Amino acid sequence: MINRRLFLNHIGRSAATIGAVSCINPAWAAADEAIGSKHITIGNSTALTGPLGNAGQEHSAAIRAAFAQINKAGGVNGRELRFINKDDGYAAAKTVENVKQMIEDNSAFALMSIIGTPNNGAVLPMTEKAGIPVLGPITGAASLRKPEHKYVFHIRPSYTDEVTRMVQQLVQMGIQDIAIVYLDNPFGKEVLGNAQRVLAEQKLKAVAAIPLAVDGKNHAEVAQQIVDSKAGAVFLGTTGTGTTDMILSLREKAAGLPVIGLSVTFTDTKRLGKHLTGLAMASVFPSGNATKFAVVRSYKASLEAANQQAPLSLGLESWINAQVMAEGIRRAGRDITRDKLRTALAGIRGFEVGEVVINFNNAGPYVGTSSVKLGIFGPDGILRA
Repeated sequence: MINRRLFLNHIGRSAATIGAVSCINPAWAAADEAIGSKHITIGNSTALTGPLGNAGQEHSAAIRAAFAQINKAGGVNGRELRFINKDDGYAAAKTVENVKQMIEDNSAFALMSIIGTPNNGAVLPMTEKAGIPVLGPITGAASLRKPEHKYVFHIRPSYTDEVTRMVQQLVQMGIQDIAIVYLDNPFGKEVLGNAQRVLAEQKLKAVAAIPLAVDGKNHAEVAQQIVDSKAGAVFLGTTGTGTTDMILSLREKAAGLPVIGLSVTFTDTKRLGKHLTGLAMASVFPSGNATKFAVVRSYKASLEAANQQAPLSLGLESWINAQVMAEGIRRAGRDITRDKLRTALAGIRGFEVGEVVINFNNAGPYVGTSSVKLGIFGPDGILRA
């Protein structure tokens, strides 16, 4: 367990900046059909622009690198893995449009790594009805983890697990005057409810609950409200570039105030610069820069082989998702169907991607991992849990 002194002492130290990768166009165009004798196409709708554009680009680049490596080794059951993704700018209506198009023109056999709680919430009823497997949604929203979802396979733990671990950690450190900042959308509001519940279980109440606009336009006002609340620490149920704007405003007013977020909170770490050091967050996968982990070394080797600049930790999650997708396709066999892929994924137990082990439940909701740790960014930009 990381102690309070380590957390507080990290605040205010200079941080190394880390570069982000740009999304690289695929080497092949989208197929006319989702599956053929020599290919199988996996689809995705994600934010390549907008407040989560950095994250979407990293996730997309990681999937392409993983598929390129798999294809170089002969593909899966004699088929090349192809990847098509469409930009939705983190707008749920656009996600619906993109996924609907892929369903109607049968251009994607399965979907993976769709970013966002509102985005996944908008399309999962559609994909369930169509019987299309969806692997690794980039959201931990408990509201999207339903027993009746037979075609959705979550890799990451839930936000409920993350919030419980992070808030309990703050309380164990002796910090009780906690302000909550939440993104003003379904994702943030669900996290807010979770955080308030955990505090109530500790017989505490947040000193402030402050909404941050999705685009971060009210970041300065939010920072001032945090200061006015006299909070001893800040818990962030936020994500995207607005979070960065708010952190930069807050550091001008309260440089040493402890700040802790979810695993998806800090998506724009390069712009945070020295202010990244000492920020804390839930860690559900190893840091994509921590080469002591075998999975990270494999990840980086895959990126280098694809001639891509190594992205941040965000891309590692989708690279892991890609390994799980390939394993599901392999187990489904040469005469694969969507139902056979669903059954194959549901049967995955003890599948190791380096240090990450995937174990799906016997029934929905299917969730592959459960580990949540507290991590703190060091001056080198690496998140250490």
